[in-house]
Parts: sequence; structure tokens; C-alpha cells
Amino acid sequence: MEDFTKAKDMCMPRNVIVGHGVLPKVAEVCENLVSGKDILMITGNDTYKVAGKEVESILRDEHYNISIFKAGNANIDTVEEASSAAKEFGAEAIVAVGGGSKIDIGKMAAKNAGIPLISIPTSASHDGIASGRASLKSEGGSTSVDAVVPLAIIADTGVILRSPYRLLASGCADVISNTSAVLDWEFARRLKGEEFSTYAYTLSVYSAESIINNASLIRPNLEESVWIAVKPMIVSGISMSVAGSSRPTSGSEHMFSHALDMIAPGKALHGEQCGVGSIMMTYLHGGDWKRIRSALKQIGAPVNAEGLGVSPKDITDALTMAHKVRSDRFTILGDRGLTKDAAEDLAKNTKVI
Repeated sequence: MEDFTKAKDMCMPRNVIVGHGVLPKVAEVCENLVSGKDILMITGNDTYKVAGKEVESILRDEHYNISIFKAGNANIDTVEEASSAAKEFGAEAIVAVGGGSKIDIGKMAAKNAGIPLISIPTSASHDGIASGRASLKSEGGSTSVDAVVPLAIIADTGVILRSPYRLLASGCADVISNTSAVLDWEFARRLKGEEFSTYAYTLSVYSAESIINNASLIRPNLEESVWIAVKPMIVSGISMSVAGSSRPTSGSEHMFSHALDMIAPGKALHGEQCGVGSIMMTYLHGGDWKRIRSALKQIGAPVNAEGLGVSPKDITDALTMAHKVRSDRFTILGDRGLTKDAAEDLAKNTKVI
């Protein structure tokens, strides 16, 4: 018998605090997890007003030295500026206060500076608030890259409630799209012998099912809806830490979304696009695509081209090029992708166009 040689390195958040009025917990979290008193806060102009200013005041009252970096778009240039700011200040941790882009910048800057990150979302538009991945924009669209897993997450449902409901609905759609992502993962395991994690798979499925089963309870202007939605988003992000990749939450539906970013940039949110993509990719797998569509409609997320603000041609073009987005990731689209006629039939059969 051969010697057992398997090894696994899983990095996960040490503190996850979710609920009403939990923002002041940031001082306790920093005291427990940060070795020094010098902290760089990465935020934006609006998110600083929403929560960053309060976080700064709480930490200053506890004698922390805070440097504020107000970031723009999540791209390589901004990440480099934030990384330089962290190093010049001598930051011993980064606190990212904002939406997905600000947290993504924080994750990359923390990685580059070799320091921990505390994630404080002011909105919940996707599952990146807890994952070790970051989405950076470029002229060619969005790219998902390795970053750091947040050491702690403080999700104040009262703060997130004040963000536009569309962002929360998008986050729910992103998690629902795990449904097709795990189908792709199982498919790749069967056909290609790809490495598979039952634990990560289970977490991903649990996250999607939690949103789908509670879709009727997720509505605008209701803090309990934020509570119901954010917890599965965090678990979804943790599933990536367990897997060591984005596999449990990103498959052909994400490839469709990235392709649509190239064709019609800025029209829809990432999670919205993934939700619509998941309807179509679940159909290709022979899964219950109507259940996904129904849950998205209940939540108020788009289910077709009109809802995404794109044309039917944009949808079919994205479908035909989606398989090229990640040649290293085998999905139901295969190596050759869909023909134009097959893409059009798929979109029509699922009522996307």
C-alpha cells in the first residue's frame, strides 16, 4: 500500500459577525485579531459616509491610528495605489468598508502588503464579501484573481439595508447561480477526473438552496431579508476557501457573465448576469431551470435580456463565446461551445430572449 500523501491548506475567516447594529464590534475584532494599532481603511466617498466614518470614530476612540484611502474602480492601478498606501503608512491591517469593489481592492492590497483584511460590507451584491477571490476590471472585461480571505467579516444588516435593493437581489442571484456551477463541477469530475471536494460542494449547494427556499421572504426595505440573504452569501464565499478555488461557485454561468461584460459592459450587475446564465446552463444540464427562474423573479432579479438591459443578440453572442473565457475550466459548454443556432434556441427555450 502506498503512503498517504494528501495535504490541504484551507484559509477561512476567524470571525463572522452578522446582524443588526454590529458595526461597533469592529473594535473588539481588531483587538483580538490585529497585532498593532496602525490600520488602513479602504472605502469610497459614499461608503465612507454610510459606515466608514463611524468605523473610523470607533477605532480612534480605542486609540487606533487610521489612514483613509478612498478608492475608485477596482482595477490594477487602484490596487497598486492602495498597496503603496498600506506600505507607506506601515499598516498592520486593512479594514475595507464598502461594496464589492472596495472589498476586492482591500483583499488585493492586503495580499500585496502581507497583512490581514477585515471585510465590512455596506452592500451585498455578490458572495465576494467572504471569499479569497477578487474581481478586477480591465478593458477586456472583469477578471477573477487570487487574493486573501478576510480574517473577519462584520456585516451589519442595518447598514446593508440602506443600500439599493437591486444590489441585494444581485447578490442573491449570484448565490443561486451556484446551482449550475456545481453541476459543471460534477460534470468535470465525471468526464475529466477533476479534483472534487464534497465539503465545498455541500456548502455551495446549501447556500443556493437557502436563497431559493426563502425567495418569497426576500423583499425591499426589510432588514430580515438582508439577514436571510447575507448568511448564505458568506457561506458561499467560504466554500471557495474549502475548495481552494472558485469552482464551487463559478462555472459556465460565470463564463457567460464575463463574456457579456465584454460585449455589453456596464449594462447589468455581475450577480444579475450570473443568475440569467444559471437559468440557461441548468437547462443544458437537464436540471430544474424553471425553479431557478421562479426564485429570481420572486426576489426581483432579472430573468431575461430585457431585465439585463441588453439585446437578444448580446445574449446569443455571449453564449457562443463563453467557452473561451476560461479554457482551463471544463463545463457543460465543452471545448467548442455553442453554435449560433444552438445559442438562440437555448435562450428562446428558457425565455431569456
